[in-house]
Amino acid sequence: MPQRFADSRGWFCETFNARRLAALGLAVDFVQDNESWSARRGTVRGLHLQAPPHAQAKLVRAVRGRIYDVAVDVRRGSPTYGRFVGAELSAENGHQLFVPVGFAHGFCTLDDDVLVAYKVSGFYDRASEGGIRFDDAEIGIPWPLPEEGACVSDKDALLPALRDWVSPFDYDGVPLTALDSV
Repeated sequence: MPQRFADSRGWFCETFNARRLAALGLAVDFVQDNESWSARRGTVRGLHLQAPPHAQAKLVRAVRGRIYDVAVDVRRGSPTYGRFVGAELSAENGHQLFVPVGFAHGFCTLDDDVLVAYKVSGFYDRASEGGIRFDDAEIGIPWPLPEEGACVSDKDALLPALRDWVSPFDYDGVPLTALDSV
């Protein structure tokens, strides 16, 4: 988690520092910043990815409100293929999630009026975009949805299940591990 320096005015923090990521073994060149705004609680975006050669690593944070953020391992041959890690990211807690290349990414808003910002390591390429159904039972993500269910885009509702999707990513030898603060 980025360290916050507080005083009577509020706080200051670095939300990205290339040296700090490199010290964690994450040598990533981010090329684009994205933001998404979601009006209502229970909005699910994902599980998204871009295929090589336009694959993207992401550094995700909530600027306003709270989200449950997940990354799903979709690297062929990985011992953790189809498994996920998830964390609550909020404007209040300042936590961030690093999503490596070879992982599908998605989140569910836990509040109304949520703003999410993320850095990506590859430019957007429509022909390379893809994803997996957020509610795939084999992945089993415990989405914290309201009673009325998820608010999902028409495009995301058409995404395939993991078993019906062919991954363009190969296992790079780096296992899925517990979440660490970025």
